Amino acid sequence: MAFKNEDDKKAYWKENLSLLAKLLVVWFIVSFGAGILFVDALNTIQFFGFKLGFWFAQQGSIYVFVALIFVYMAKMNALDKKYGVDEE
Repeated sequence: MAFKNEDDKKAYWKENLSLLAKLLVVWFIVSFGAGILFVDALNTIQFFGFKLGFWFAQQGSIYVFVALIFVYMAKMNALDKKYGVDEE
């Protein structure tokens, strides 16, 4: 990566780490929160014949994690283009 100046480099990494932190918070809330902390409340809701808390613990957190990978990829491609370090 070749940044135009040091300020762009710092801003790029600041935005990158901010995005990463936000996505990790979402992942934590879905995997730990929905699968463990809020499981009793979520189990009162049925989803495809399963209790929602059980579904999040077994399948939902995996789907959300895969979706977060694609969100990260799209956001990082946009960030790379913004700072001129994308792969052309």
